[in-house]
Amino acid sequence: MPIYEYVCVECKHTMEAIQKMSDDPLTDCPECGKVALKKKISAAGFRLKGSGWYETDFKNGQKKADSKDSGD
Repeated sequence: MPIYEYVCVECKHTMEAIQKMSDDPLTDCPECGKVALKKKISAAGFRLKGSGWYETDFKNGQKKADSKDSGD
């Protein structure tokens, strides 16, 4: 389940909530009790699995050797 970030437009309280994508957004601020929560837009957290997705998969010694040769 995704983690959503919320901010209260009245008291500026921020919070995170684990919810299903099909759940209705939260509206009641737990800090001030007003119906003033708004969902924030934030970075999605996900993981790419398999080969070819990591920085180290594309590195080899050739690149460093080429840059040394061109600088001389």
